[in-house]
Amino acid sequence: MVKQEQELDNRPDNTAFTQQRLPAWQPMLSAGIVIPGFVIIGLAFIGIGVALFVTSRGIQVKEIDYTGFEDDSPCFSCSAMNVKNCRCQVDFTIETLLEGPVFFYYGLSNYFQNYRRYGVSRDDDQLFGDLDHFKEPSEDCDPYRYNNQTPIVPCGSVANSMFNDTFKLFQIVNGRRNEVPLDGKGIAWWTDYNVKFRNPTVTPLRNAFNGTVKPINWPLPAYELDPTDPANNGFINQDFLVWMRRAALPNFRKLYRRITEGDYEQGLPAGNYSLEISYNYPVLDFDGRKTVVFSNVSWMGGKNDFLGIAYLVIGSLCVFMSLVMLIVYAKFKFPEEE
Repeated sequence: MVKQEQELDNRPDNTAFTQQRLPAWQPMLSAGIVIPGFVIIGLAFIGIGVALFVTSRGIQVKEIDYTGFEDDSPCFSCSAMNVKNCRCQVDFTIETLLEGPVFFYYGLSNYFQNYRRYGVSRDDDQLFGDLDHFKEPSEDCDPYRYNNQTPIVPCGSVANSMFNDTFKLFQIVNGRRNEVPLDGKGIAWWTDYNVKFRNPTVTPLRNAFNGTVKPINWPLPAYELDPTDPANNGFINQDFLVWMRRAALPNFRKLYRRITEGDYEQGLPAGNYSLEISYNYPVLDFDGRKTVVFSNVSWMGGKNDFLGIAYLVIGSLCVFMSLVMLIVYAKFKFPEEE
């Protein structure tokens, strides 16, 4: 008797929701719905794919390899591991106007920023400006946590491997070198600059780094990354923020500068150019390559044929499957549907 009363107490209320009596609707798919649906979806995908592909093909890209692997490369003398503070010059020609705004990227290949141990080798509390983590960095930063018992700031493999080649671009006009202005403001993600990374609230900023050392591979400490702009130093330096957002694939490019000012607001005119490179970042020991890329963008972003091809393939498959279903339906339809 007691057991029966307990079962009654545990029984759900007699409502449509608890007793699963709510009204339901289930589509009754028929050939007259599925086949036209596949055709419409396929044609829509093909239309989007054509638009994406044509737009991507219209984006202009100028890519230059400056690794220095080949003997005749202008940067061959700089590519050896024991060479420091080396400079080289790469001359190139732009055949037609590279319409603006022009984006200047550096590219690396065979570089696995998505490697798990590499990716976690950082201290997010330190990068948020927490002074306690300046003195005691996270263990995740090993082996770039201390240098001779002195804490490294910023610590970790990601920060230590920051790309540090620098570039100057010149247009050659009648034998005269006109420097092309490069704009490095606002190249990082807004969330990185305003949310994820913070400088310590210490003035001057260099005092916050007392008792610490710079990463082993850095030529300058974090508070001197940009001597020309005091607001672009520390953990909110634009180049540092761009590097700290890791790439998903081993071959990637990252934004270095924009070309949007002065005589080059409309783009890079056709003509001869010279790129002066401070070659500091070795890549040959891991069979990597280095490139610079000049590109413009469209409403869909940068040049990427894959997305348009993917839409075309899926759309074509939908149309093809609709034809197959139509043939099967016409041959094997049920008598009651005749």
